[in-house]
Amino acid sequence: MSGRGTLDALLERHGTTYAAEAGIRLRDTPQPLYQLLVLSHLLSARIRAGIAVTAARALFAHRLSTPRRMADAAWQERVDALGEGGYRRYDERTATQLGDGALLLLDVYGGDLRRLRREAGGDPGLLEAALRRFPGIGPAGADIFLREVQTVWPGTTPYLGAKALSGARRLGLPTGSAELARLVKDRDPAVVGAALVREALDKG
Repeated sequence: MSGRGTLDALLERHGTTYAAEAGIRLRDTPQPLYQLLVLSHLLSARIRAGIAVTAARALFAHRLSTPRRMADAAWQERVDALGEGGYRRYDERTATQLGDGALLLLDVYGGDLRRLRREAGGDPGLLEAALRRFPGIGPAGADIFLREVQTVWPGTTPYLGAKALSGARRLGLPTGSAELARLVKDRDPAVVGAALVREALDKG
C-alpha cells in the first residue's frame, strides 16, 4: 500500500483529534485554547488517554473551563471533578497544578494563550519552552498542545511530536519533516497527528 493509501486507512480508523473527543470546539479564542491546555496536561500523565479525556469532560461539566473559574474553584472541587472522570491516581497533585497553572496564565498572559503565541513569535521551539512554564506541562504535554492546536495556529504546521512519529514508523510512513509535510498535504495536520498517536498507542 502506498503512503497515501496507508494514511487514508489510518484516518478511517482514527480520524478524530483528542480535543474533539473531549468536546472542545477548538478555535483561536481564549476559552477553547485554555481547555486544550488542560486536556494536554491530563493526557501527558502516565494514564490511559480515554481516562484523561473523560476527566477533561468532567472538569468542563463542572464549568472549570476558563482559567478564572479554575483558579477560583476550591481545590476539593477540582479533585472531585477529576475523580468523577476516573483520574484518581494523580487527582490531588493535578488539582493543585491546574489551580497554579490557571493563576500563572491569568497573571502572565491575562488568561489568553494567544498572548503567549505572540510573544513566542509563533516559533514552535519558543512556544514549547513557554508552555513548559505551566505546572504539570512537560515535553509530552507541550507536544500534545502544539500537535492539536495547529489547526487554528497554522504557523506551527506541520507539528507531530515524538509519539506521532513513533506511529508513523510503526506504519512504515516517512518520519522526515519534508516528506511528512508532502504526505499530509490537503489534510488537517492535527487530525493526522492524533491518528498517528492513536496508532502508536494501539496495542492491537
